[in-house]
Amino acid sequence: MIQLSAQMRILVAVASIDFRAGIDGLARICRVPLQVDPFCGWLFVFCNRRRTAVKILTYDGQGFWVCHKRLSQGKFPYWPTDGPIQELQAHQLQVLLMGADPLKARGVSAWRPLPRGV
Repeated sequence: MIQLSAQMRILVAVASIDFRAGIDGLARICRVPLQVDPFCGWLFVFCNRRRTAVKILTYDGQGFWVCHKRLSQGKFPYWPTDGPIQELQAHQLQVLLMGADPLKARGVSAWRPLPRGV
């Protein structure tokens, strides 16, 4: 099971991919163009050319998981454009998967100091 946590590293591939690619094809994309080890346990998010579907690849220590979401209508309005890969936070990925712009989503900061005397 894929479980998102605030500490999980999530990388989004900027370039679209051919969705005929299976686990081995996605892992190859992680290794060669993105230069990241697909066995590291991070989540890798990919989009098709028309931006109507996303695939997520991760390794859990025993094997690979692939999650595929295709929208029933419309397309994902947001997809990053800078560089080969961009990082998202867990709450931003959830917003992206709901079909919204994750950069406009606000979440509580991951850490904040407590006032003294509490």
